[in-house]
Amino acid sequence: MADTAAHLLILDDDSDVAYAAQMLLRRRHGRVTTLDDPARLSSVLDAGVPDVVLLDLNFTPGRIDGAEGLAVLDRLRTLAHPPAVIALTAYADVPLAVEALKRGASDFITKPWDNARLIAAVDTALARRSALAGGAATSGLMGDSAAMRGVKSMIASVAPTEANVMVLGENGVGKELVARAIHAASSRAGATFLAVDMGALPESTFESELFGHRKGSFTDARSDRAGRFQAARGGTLFLDEIGNMPLAGQARLLTALERREVTPIGADRPEAIDVRIVSATNLDEARLFDPAVFRPDLLFRLNTIVIRVPPLRERRDDVPGLLHHYLSLYEAQYRRPVRELAPSAQQQLCEWSWPGNVRALRHACERAVILAAHDEYRYEDFGLALPAPVPVPAPVPAAATAAADDANVEFRLGALERETIAAALDKAKGNISLAARMLGLSRAALYRKLGKHGI
Repeated sequence: MADTAAHLLILDDDSDVAYAAQMLLRRRHGRVTTLDDPARLSSVLDAGVPDVVLLDLNFTPGRIDGAEGLAVLDRLRTLAHPPAVIALTAYADVPLAVEALKRGASDFITKPWDNARLIAAVDTALARRSALAGGAATSGLMGDSAAMRGVKSMIASVAPTEANVMVLGENGVGKELVARAIHAASSRAGATFLAVDMGALPESTFESELFGHRKGSFTDARSDRAGRFQAARGGTLFLDEIGNMPLAGQARLLTALERREVTPIGADRPEAIDVRIVSATNLDEARLFDPAVFRPDLLFRLNTIVIRVPPLRERRDDVPGLLHHYLSLYEAQYRRPVRELAPSAQQQLCEWSWPGNVRALRHACERAVILAAHDEYRYEDFGLALPAPVPVPAPVPAAATAAADDANVEFRLGALERETIAAALDKAKGNISLAARMLGLSRAALYRKLGKHGI
Protein backbone atom coordinates (compact mmCIF):
# COMPACT_ATOMS: atom_id res chain seq x y z
CA MET A 1 0.00 0.00 0.00
CA ALA A 2 1.51 3.34 -1.03
CA ASP A 3 2.12 5.93 1.61
CA THR A 4 1.81 9.00 -0.60
CA ALA A 5 2.23 11.44 2.26
CA ALA A 6 5.91 10.56 2.67
CA HIS A 7 8.75 12.01 0.61
CA LEU A 8 11.90 9.90 0.22
CA LEU A 9 15.20 11.09 -1.25
CA ILE A 10 17.91 8.69 -2.48
CA LEU A 11 21.30 10.43 -2.62
CA ASP A 12 23.74 8.11 -4.40
CA ASP A 13 26.12 8.68 -7.32
CA ASP A 14 25.55 5.14 -8.62
CA SER A 15 22.52 5.56 -10.90
CA ASP A 16 21.82 1.81 -10.97
CA VAL A 17 21.71 1.62 -7.16
CA ALA A 18 19.51 4.72 -6.94
CA TYR A 19 17.11 3.45 -9.61
CA ALA A 20 16.77 0.02 -7.99
CA ALA A 21 15.95 1.58 -4.62
CA GLN A 22 13.54 4.05 -6.24
CA MET A 23 11.59 1.31 -8.04
CA LEU A 24 11.38 -0.79 -4.88
CA LEU A 25 10.25 2.01 -2.59
CA ARG A 26 7.89 3.68 -5.06
CA ARG A 27 5.51 0.74 -4.61
CA ARG A 28 4.90 1.87 -1.02
CA HIS A 29 5.77 5.56 -1.13
CA GLY A 30 4.49 7.52 -4.08
CA ARG A 31 7.11 10.26 -3.90
CA VAL A 32 10.65 8.93 -4.21
CA THR A 33 13.27 11.18 -5.82
CA THR A 34 16.93 10.55 -6.59
CA LEU A 35 19.99 12.78 -6.61
CA ASP A 36 23.51 11.86 -7.72
CA ASP A 37 25.38 14.99 -6.60
CA PRO A 38 25.25 16.43 -3.06
CA ALA A 39 26.11 19.85 -4.51
CA ARG A 40 22.54 19.97 -5.85
CA LEU A 41 20.97 19.17 -2.50
CA SER A 42 19.90 22.79 -1.88
CA SER A 43 17.51 22.71 -4.82
CA VAL A 44 15.74 19.70 -3.29
CA LEU A 45 15.59 21.20 0.19
CA ASP A 46 14.18 24.46 -1.17
CA ALA A 47 11.17 22.50 -2.41
CA GLY A 48 10.67 20.83 0.99
CA VAL A 49 12.66 18.70 3.42
CA PRO A 50 12.25 14.96 2.69
CA ASP A 51 10.97 12.66 5.41
CA VAL A 52 13.73 10.09 4.84
CA VAL A 53 17.08 10.38 3.06
CA LEU A 54 18.95 7.27 1.91
CA LEU A 55 22.50 8.59 1.89
CA ASP A 56 25.56 7.08 0.24
CA LEU A 57 28.70 7.99 2.17
CA ASN A 58 31.14 8.30 -0.76
CA PHE A 59 30.59 10.14 -4.05
CA THR A 60 33.94 10.99 -5.65
CA PRO A 61 35.52 7.96 -7.37
CA GLY A 62 38.33 6.57 -5.26
CA ARG A 63 37.13 8.19 -2.02
CA ILE A 64 36.47 5.75 0.80
CA ASP A 65 36.73 7.97 3.87
CA GLY A 66 33.04 8.90 3.88
CA ALA A 67 33.79 12.57 4.50
CA GLU A 68 31.42 13.71 1.75
CA GLY A 69 28.47 11.71 3.06
CA LEU A 70 29.13 12.66 6.68
CA ALA A 71 29.23 16.33 5.68
CA VAL A 72 25.81 15.96 4.06
CA LEU A 73 24.54 14.20 7.19
CA ASP A 74 25.82 17.02 9.40
CA ARG A 75 24.09 19.54 7.16
CA LEU A 76 20.78 17.67 7.25
CA ARG A 77 20.89 17.40 11.05
CA THR A 78 21.10 21.22 11.37
CA LEU A 79 17.73 21.73 9.66
CA ALA A 80 14.85 22.90 11.82
CA HIS A 81 12.96 19.66 11.09
CA PRO A 82 15.64 17.22 9.92
CA PRO A 83 14.82 14.10 7.94
CA ALA A 84 15.56 10.60 9.13
CA VAL A 85 18.81 9.49 7.46
CA ILE A 86 19.67 5.91 6.51
CA ALA A 87 23.32 5.45 5.54
CA LEU A 88 24.08 3.26 2.49
CA THR A 89 27.42 1.48 2.73
CA ALA A 90 29.38 -1.62 1.83
CA TYR A 91 30.19 -4.09 4.60
CA ALA A 92 33.82 -3.00 4.68
CA ASP A 93 32.58 0.46 5.64
CA VAL A 94 30.61 -0.63 8.70
CA PRO A 95 32.88 1.41 11.07
CA LEU A 96 32.02 4.39 8.87
CA ALA A 97 28.33 3.57 9.16
CA VAL A 98 28.70 3.47 12.94
CA GLU A 99 30.22 6.96 12.78
CA ALA A 100 27.13 8.03 10.83
CA LEU A 101 24.93 6.59 13.59
CA LYS A 102 26.87 8.62 16.16
CA ARG A 103 26.21 11.75 14.12
CA GLY A 104 22.47 11.18 14.04
CA ALA A 105 21.68 8.67 11.29
CA SER A 106 18.78 6.45 12.30
CA ASP A 107 20.05 3.26 10.65
CA PHE A 108 22.39 1.87 8.00
CA ILE A 109 21.94 -0.54 5.10
CA THR A 110 24.78 -2.56 3.56
CA LYS A 111 24.94 -2.99 -0.21
CA PRO A 112 23.74 -5.10 -1.86
CA TRP A 113 20.69 -4.91 0.35
CA ASP A 114 17.86 -7.27 1.12
CA ASN A 115 14.64 -5.70 -0.20
CA ALA A 116 12.59 -6.58 2.86
CA ARG A 117 15.29 -5.11 5.10
CA LEU A 118 15.37 -1.85 3.14
CA ILE A 119 11.59 -1.49 3.23
CA ALA A 120 11.51 -2.21 6.96
CA ALA A 121 14.27 0.32 7.62
CA VAL A 122 12.40 3.06 5.75
CA ASP A 123 9.07 2.25 7.44
CA THR A 124 10.74 2.32 10.86
CA ALA A 125 12.52 5.59 10.08
CA LEU A 126 9.23 7.19 9.03
CA ALA A 127 7.47 5.99 12.16
CA ARG A 128 10.25 7.17 14.46
CA ARG A 129 10.49 10.55 12.77
CA SER A 130 6.76 10.96 13.33
CA ALA A 131 6.94 9.77 16.93
CA LEU A 132 9.87 12.01 17.79
CA ALA A 133 8.77 15.12 15.86
CA GLY A 134 9.21 18.12 18.08
CA GLY A 135 11.08 16.18 20.78
CA ALA A 136 14.52 17.38 19.74
CA ALA A 137 13.30 20.97 19.63
CA THR A 138 13.28 21.10 23.42
CA SER A 139 14.78 19.01 26.14
CA GLY A 140 12.95 16.02 24.70
CA LEU A 141 10.85 14.99 27.67
CA MET A 142 8.37 17.79 28.26
CA GLY A 143 6.23 18.29 31.33
CA ASP A 144 6.73 19.58 34.85
CA SER A 145 3.98 17.67 36.63
CA ALA A 146 4.86 15.72 39.76
CA ALA A 147 4.69 12.49 37.72
CA MET A 148 7.13 13.73 35.08
CA ARG A 149 9.48 15.17 37.69
CA GLY A 150 9.62 11.67 39.13
CA VAL A 151 10.50 10.20 35.73
CA LYS A 152 13.23 12.79 35.16
CA SER A 153 14.63 12.16 38.63
CA MET A 154 14.81 8.42 37.88
CA ILE A 155 16.62 9.13 34.60
CA ALA A 156 19.15 11.35 36.37
CA SER A 157 19.86 8.63 38.92
CA VAL A 158 20.02 5.71 36.50
CA ALA A 159 21.79 7.22 33.49
CA PRO A 160 25.36 7.37 34.93
CA THR A 161 25.23 3.65 35.78
CA GLU A 162 25.55 0.67 33.44
CA ALA A 163 22.31 -0.91 34.68
CA ASN A 164 19.88 -2.25 32.09
CA VAL A 165 16.64 -0.27 32.10
CA MET A 166 13.13 -1.26 31.07
CA VAL A 167 10.70 1.54 30.20
CA LEU A 168 7.01 0.76 30.62
CA GLY A 169 4.11 2.79 29.33
CA GLU A 170 1.23 3.03 26.90
CA ASN A 171 1.67 3.86 23.23
CA GLY A 172 2.51 7.50 22.66
CA VAL A 173 3.86 8.39 26.11
CA GLY A 174 7.45 8.90 24.93
CA LYS A 175 9.29 5.72 25.89
CA GLU A 176 11.97 6.24 23.24
CA LEU A 177 12.51 9.80 24.47
CA VAL A 178 13.19 8.35 27.93
CA ALA A 179 15.70 5.92 26.41
CA ARG A 180 17.43 8.72 24.51
CA ALA A 181 17.57 10.85 27.67
CA ILE A 182 19.22 7.97 29.53
CA HIS A 183 21.81 7.62 26.76
CA ALA A 184 22.46 11.37 26.58
CA ALA A 185 23.16 11.57 30.31
CA SER A 186 25.37 8.47 30.41
CA SER A 187 29.08 7.93 29.92
CA ARG A 188 28.17 6.42 26.52
CA ALA A 189 26.66 9.65 25.22
CA GLY A 190 29.46 10.12 22.68
CA ALA A 191 28.82 6.70 21.13
CA THR A 192 25.92 5.28 19.15
CA PHE A 193 22.28 5.19 20.23
CA LEU A 194 20.64 2.56 18.04
CA ALA A 195 16.92 1.80 18.23
CA VAL A 196 15.55 -1.56 17.05
CA ASP A 197 11.83 -2.23 16.68
CA MET A 198 11.72 -5.78 18.00
CA GLY A 199 8.07 -6.12 17.03
CA ALA A 200 8.96 -5.55 13.37
CA LEU A 201 11.80 -8.11 13.14
CA PRO A 202 10.71 -11.18 11.15
CA GLU A 203 11.49 -14.34 13.09
CA SER A 204 13.29 -15.74 10.03
CA THR A 205 15.87 -12.92 10.06
CA PHE A 206 15.97 -12.27 13.81
CA GLU A 207 19.50 -13.56 14.39
CA SER A 208 20.90 -11.96 11.26
CA GLU A 209 19.47 -8.56 12.18
CA LEU A 210 20.73 -8.61 15.76
CA PHE A 211 23.92 -10.68 15.55
CA GLY A 212 24.98 -10.36 11.88
CA HIS A 213 26.00 -13.04 9.39
CA ARG A 214 28.86 -14.16 7.18
CA LYS A 215 28.79 -14.29 3.39
CA GLY A 216 27.36 -17.54 2.12
CA SER A 217 25.88 -18.59 5.46
CA PHE A 218 22.41 -18.79 3.83
CA THR A 219 20.93 -18.28 0.36
CA ASP A 220 20.61 -14.49 0.42
CA ALA A 221 23.81 -13.82 2.40
CA ARG A 222 25.70 -12.19 -0.47
CA SER A 223 28.17 -10.40 1.81
CA ASP A 224 29.23 -10.20 5.43
CA ARG A 225 26.93 -8.09 7.55
CA ALA A 226 27.21 -6.60 11.01
CA GLY A 227 24.29 -7.02 13.38
CA ARG A 228 22.79 -4.39 15.63
CA PHE A 229 24.81 -5.48 18.63
CA GLN A 230 28.04 -4.91 16.70
CA ALA A 231 26.86 -1.61 15.22
CA ALA A 232 26.01 -0.19 18.65
CA ARG A 233 29.34 -1.21 20.21
CA GLY A 234 30.29 1.20 22.98
CA GLY A 235 26.83 2.80 22.96
CA THR A 236 23.24 2.09 23.85
CA LEU A 237 20.97 -0.44 22.14
CA PHE A 238 17.29 0.42 22.53
CA LEU A 239 15.06 -2.63 22.12
CA ASP A 240 11.60 -1.21 21.47
CA GLU A 241 8.35 -3.23 21.67
CA ILE A 242 10.25 -6.08 23.26
CA GLY A 243 7.02 -7.56 24.61
CA ASN A 244 6.07 -8.56 21.08
CA MET A 245 9.04 -10.92 20.60
CA PRO A 246 8.29 -14.62 20.09
CA LEU A 247 9.57 -16.92 22.82
CA ALA A 248 12.19 -18.45 20.52
CA GLY A 249 13.66 -14.99 19.87
CA GLN A 250 13.60 -14.28 23.59
CA ALA A 251 15.73 -17.36 24.23
CA ARG A 252 18.36 -16.28 21.67
CA LEU A 253 18.47 -12.76 23.09
CA LEU A 254 18.84 -14.13 26.63
CA THR A 255 21.85 -16.21 25.58
CA ALA A 256 23.57 -13.17 24.10
CA LEU A 257 22.97 -11.07 27.21
CA GLU A 258 24.12 -13.81 29.60
CA ARG A 259 27.34 -14.49 27.70
CA ARG A 260 27.95 -10.88 26.64
CA GLU A 261 28.81 -12.19 23.20
CA VAL A 262 27.12 -12.97 19.91
CA THR A 263 27.98 -15.37 17.12
CA PRO A 264 27.12 -14.13 13.61
CA ILE A 265 25.38 -16.73 11.45
CA GLY A 266 28.04 -18.72 9.64
CA ALA A 267 30.88 -17.58 11.94
CA ASP A 268 33.03 -20.10 13.80
CA ARG A 269 33.74 -17.95 16.84
CA PRO A 270 31.74 -15.52 19.01
CA GLU A 271 32.29 -11.77 19.21
CA ALA A 272 32.26 -9.86 22.50
CA ILE A 273 29.58 -7.18 22.80
CA ASP A 274 29.79 -3.88 24.62
CA VAL A 275 26.37 -2.25 24.72
CA ARG A 276 24.02 -0.95 27.34
CA ILE A 277 20.49 -2.29 26.93
CA VAL A 278 17.43 -0.10 27.35
CA SER A 279 14.19 -1.86 26.46
CA ALA A 280 10.57 -0.78 26.27
CA THR A 281 7.13 -2.34 26.05
CA ASN A 282 3.50 -1.27 26.22
CA LEU A 283 2.46 -4.57 27.81
CA ASP A 284 0.77 -4.19 31.17
CA GLU A 285 2.76 -5.77 33.96
CA ALA A 286 0.31 -8.63 34.47
CA ARG A 287 0.99 -9.85 30.91
CA LEU A 288 4.68 -9.02 31.15
CA PHE A 289 5.05 -11.33 34.13
CA ASP A 290 3.11 -14.13 32.43
CA PRO A 291 5.68 -16.85 31.52
CA ALA A 292 3.57 -17.79 28.50
CA VAL A 293 4.15 -14.27 27.12
CA PHE A 294 7.62 -13.32 28.37
CA ARG A 295 10.46 -15.41 29.78
CA PRO A 296 11.05 -14.59 33.47
CA ASP A 297 14.82 -15.13 33.13
CA LEU A 298 15.02 -12.60 30.27
CA LEU A 299 12.84 -10.17 32.18
CA PHE A 300 15.26 -10.47 35.10
CA ARG A 301 18.13 -9.49 32.77
CA LEU A 302 16.31 -6.51 31.30
CA ASN A 303 14.47 -4.90 34.20
CA THR A 304 17.27 -4.16 36.64
CA ILE A 305 15.70 -0.73 36.76
CA VAL A 306 12.08 -0.09 35.70
CA ILE A 307 10.87 3.37 34.71
CA ARG A 308 7.11 3.74 34.34
CA VAL A 309 6.04 6.63 32.12
CA PRO A 310 2.55 7.78 33.13
CA PRO A 311 -0.19 8.29 30.53
CA LEU A 312 -1.21 11.86 29.78
CA ARG A 313 -4.55 11.46 31.56
CA GLU A 314 -2.60 11.00 34.80
CA ARG A 315 -0.62 14.22 34.34
CA ARG A 316 -3.14 16.72 33.06
CA ASP A 317 -1.06 19.59 34.47
CA ASP A 318 1.31 19.00 31.54
CA VAL A 319 -1.37 19.43 28.87
CA PRO A 320 -1.32 23.28 28.61
CA GLY A 321 2.46 23.36 28.15
CA LEU A 322 2.37 20.57 25.56
CA LEU A 323 -0.41 22.35 23.65
CA HIS A 324 1.56 25.60 23.59
CA HIS A 325 4.72 23.82 22.44
CA TYR A 326 3.19 21.86 19.58
CA LEU A 327 0.93 24.65 18.37
CA SER A 328 3.97 26.95 18.20
CA LEU A 329 6.01 24.23 16.51
CA TYR A 330 3.49 23.66 13.72
CA GLU A 331 2.74 27.36 13.29
CA ALA A 332 6.41 27.81 12.47
CA GLN A 333 6.62 24.67 10.34
CA TYR A 334 3.57 25.52 8.22
CA ARG A 335 4.13 29.27 8.35
CA ARG A 336 0.70 29.87 9.84
CA PRO A 337 -0.26 32.89 11.97
CA VAL A 338 0.27 32.74 15.71
CA ARG A 339 -3.07 32.22 17.45
CA GLU A 340 -4.11 32.02 21.07
CA LEU A 341 -5.93 29.00 22.43
CA ALA A 342 -9.46 29.87 23.55
CA PRO A 343 -9.80 29.36 27.33
CA SER A 344 -12.84 27.13 26.89
CA ALA A 345 -10.92 25.01 24.38
CA GLN A 346 -7.97 24.62 26.75
CA GLN A 347 -10.28 23.48 29.52
CA GLN A 348 -11.92 20.89 27.27
CA LEU A 349 -8.55 19.68 25.99
CA CYS A 350 -7.25 19.29 29.54
CA GLU A 351 -10.31 17.20 30.36
CA TRP A 352 -9.90 14.98 27.28
CA SER A 353 -8.73 11.44 28.11
CA TRP A 354 -6.00 11.41 25.39
CA PRO A 355 -6.01 7.65 24.71
CA GLY A 356 -3.11 8.16 22.28
CA ASN A 357 -1.17 10.22 24.85
CA VAL A 358 1.39 12.84 23.74
CA ARG A 359 1.51 11.45 20.21
CA ALA A 360 -2.26 11.98 19.83
CA LEU A 361 -1.99 15.48 21.28
CA ARG A 362 0.74 16.34 18.80
CA HIS A 363 -1.34 15.13 15.84
CA ALA A 364 -4.34 17.08 17.11
CA CYS A 365 -2.25 20.26 17.34
CA GLU A 366 -0.96 19.76 13.81
CA ARG A 367 -4.53 19.40 12.56
CA ALA A 368 -5.64 22.53 14.41
CA VAL A 369 -2.82 24.64 12.97
CA ILE A 370 -3.63 23.48 9.44
CA LEU A 371 -7.43 23.82 9.62
CA ALA A 372 -8.16 26.61 12.12
CA ALA A 373 -10.11 29.43 10.46
CA HIS A 374 -10.63 31.87 13.35
CA ASP A 375 -8.49 34.29 15.34
CA GLU A 376 -8.09 31.73 18.13
CA TYR A 377 -8.00 27.96 18.31
CA ARG A 378 -11.33 26.36 19.17
CA TYR A 379 -11.96 22.90 20.53
CA GLU A 380 -13.48 21.67 17.28
CA ASP A 381 -10.24 22.56 15.42
CA PHE A 382 -8.52 19.62 17.14
CA GLY A 383 -10.82 16.95 15.68
CA LEU A 384 -11.46 15.21 18.98
CA ALA A 385 -15.22 15.52 19.34
CA LEU A 386 -17.34 12.58 18.21
CA PRO A 387 -19.36 13.24 15.06
CA ALA A 388 -22.85 14.60 15.58
CA PRO A 389 -25.75 12.27 14.67
CA VAL A 390 -26.73 12.49 11.04
CA PRO A 391 -30.27 13.97 10.81
CA VAL A 392 -32.96 12.14 8.84
CA PRO A 393 -33.24 14.06 5.55
CA ALA A 394 -36.51 15.48 4.33
CA PRO A 395 -37.67 14.50 0.84
CA VAL A 396 -35.51 16.28 -1.72
CA PRO A 397 -34.98 16.14 -5.49
CA ALA A 398 -33.17 13.07 -6.79
CA ALA A 399 -29.93 14.93 -7.56
CA ALA A 400 -29.75 16.34 -4.04
CA THR A 401 -30.56 12.91 -2.59
CA ALA A 402 -27.65 11.39 -4.50
CA ALA A 403 -25.29 14.05 -3.15
CA ALA A 404 -26.54 13.46 0.40
CA ASP A 405 -26.09 9.71 -0.06
CA ASP A 406 -22.48 10.29 -1.13
CA ALA A 407 -21.87 12.40 1.98
CA ASN A 408 -23.45 9.76 4.22
CA VAL A 409 -21.35 7.03 2.58
CA GLU A 410 -18.21 9.09 3.22
CA PHE A 411 -19.23 9.56 6.85
CA ARG A 412 -19.95 5.86 7.30
CA LEU A 413 -16.64 4.93 5.70
CA GLY A 414 -14.79 7.24 8.07
CA ALA A 415 -16.62 5.80 11.07
CA LEU A 416 -15.96 2.27 9.82
CA GLU A 417 -12.25 3.00 9.39
CA ARG A 418 -12.06 4.36 12.93
CA GLU A 419 -13.86 1.29 14.34
CA THR A 420 -11.63 -1.08 12.32
CA ILE A 421 -8.44 0.59 13.58
CA ALA A 422 -9.71 0.57 17.17
CA ALA A 423 -10.60 -3.13 16.88
CA ALA A 424 -7.16 -3.98 15.46
CA LEU A 425 -5.43 -2.09 18.27
CA ASP A 426 -7.57 -3.90 20.83
CA LYS A 427 -6.81 -7.29 19.28
CA ALA A 428 -3.11 -6.42 19.14
CA LYS A 429 -3.16 -5.34 22.80
CA GLY A 430 -2.07 -1.84 21.77
CA ASN A 431 0.98 -3.03 19.80
CA ILE A 432 1.36 -0.62 16.89
CA SER A 433 3.54 -2.88 14.70
CA LEU A 434 1.19 -5.84 15.06
CA ALA A 435 -1.91 -3.71 14.46
CA ALA A 436 -0.32 -2.15 11.37
CA ARG A 437 0.44 -5.60 9.93
CA MET A 438 -3.13 -6.74 10.63
CA LEU A 439 -4.46 -3.70 8.77
CA GLY A 440 -1.99 -3.93 5.89
CA LEU A 441 -0.50 -0.53 6.70
CA SER A 442 2.97 0.77 7.45
CA ARG A 443 3.54 2.00 11.00
CA ALA A 444 3.85 5.55 9.70
CA ALA A 445 0.50 5.32 7.86
CA LEU A 446 -1.18 3.91 10.96
CA TYR A 447 0.20 6.71 13.13
CA ARG A 448 -1.32 9.26 10.75
CA LYS A 449 -4.69 7.54 10.84
CA LEU A 450 -4.56 7.46 14.66
CA GLY A 451 -4.06 11.22 14.58
CA LYS A 452 -6.81 11.68 11.98
CA HIS A 453 -9.36 9.86 14.13
CA GLY A 454 -8.11 11.11 17.49
CA ILE A 455 -7.41 7.56 18.71
